[in-house]
Amino acid sequence: MADMWAFRDAVSGWAAGGTGEAASELAVRLGLRTAVLLEGPSDLAAVEGLAARRGRDLVAEGVCVVPMGGAMSVGRYAGLLGPPGLGLSLRGLCDEREQSFYDRGLTRAGAPPGGFFVCVADLEDELIRALGTARVEEIIEAEGDLRAWQTFLHQPAQQGRARQRQLRRFLGTKKGRKIRYGSLLVEVLEPGQVPAPLDELLASV
Repeated sequence: MADMWAFRDAVSGWAAGGTGEAASELAVRLGLRTAVLLEGPSDLAAVEGLAARRGRDLVAEGVCVVPMGGAMSVGRYAGLLGPPGLGLSLRGLCDEREQSFYDRGLTRAGAPPGGFFVCVADLEDELIRALGTARVEEIIEAEGDLRAWQTFLHQPAQQGRARQRQLRRFLGTKKGRKIRYGSLLVEVLEPGQVPAPLDELLASV
């Protein structure tokens, strides 16, 4: 796993303008065949958490899961890891509102369509809808975040908003919370509750 973190760091440096030598060497050492491009670390936590629950070792399977630091980086990462760069097969998740941007970026990189699975708002929204708002609130209470949640609900901006939107916003209000809950929500999913984009992504790699 240490080599995978080193590979992610090497790709991040490459995307920032460095050379791809280290990333290329590590890709060969790891036997990589597929790159899963995700917007950020909370998506990474959810994807790796579900893979572990299903008994899959993505690293051993030659699959690298790479957080890009934002959807706007997809064209750059697709170019580095896909056909023009390391030649890996590309998969990933994208939000519905950004699908056309992803399509353009992947086309520029020469990546074939069909490998990216679309969340309506984002992955957190998919997980909340899958579990139901009452179950997510139970998890918040169990995690010791009930007081913070109740304080959040009293904010004027939250008055009149749907519970699902409130929960989604709450998960993003504190650094690290989306990452933590990305793992927590996946851990309590029943087999039939896995959101379709996440389920289809893992089935494709």
